[in-house]
Amino acid sequence: MTKTITTWVIGQQFSSKLDNNVIQIDGTRENGFGPKALLLSGLAGCSGIDVVDILKKMRVEFSDFSIEVEADQTEEHPRVYKDIHITYKVHTDAANLDKVKKAVDLSLEKYCGVSAMLKKNSDVLYKVEII
Repeated sequence: MTKTITTWVIGQQFSSKLDNNVIQIDGTRENGFGPKALLLSGLAGCSGIDVVDILKKMRVEFSDFSIEVEADQTEEHPRVYKDIHITYKVHTDAANLDKVKKAVDLSLEKYCGVSAMLKKNSDVLYKVEII
């Protein structure tokens, strides 16, 4: 079981704790992540962990790896994400493109629980950039 404890600080600011780790959440995004942005970061982290593990198992060498996630919200409340666009930027040999795509597909379709949850309401689309 996962348990977080989130405590109001001031205004729209909260401090959320998981074990000995603390993050700041802020509805104004001045002193922490907004809750929905945190969800996108969670998606990137979840998928990124999978992709790194899969690429290592495939013996694909890479140096830099970053993930950009963008999403538009609906106009009506509750304002949920419509389409979620993920860009995986991997510094590796161009010959590894198919392996990177396979790793991403496995993450988003099979392993990443955050992706599975978000796909129930939103389209999750991606592209890979080899640098």
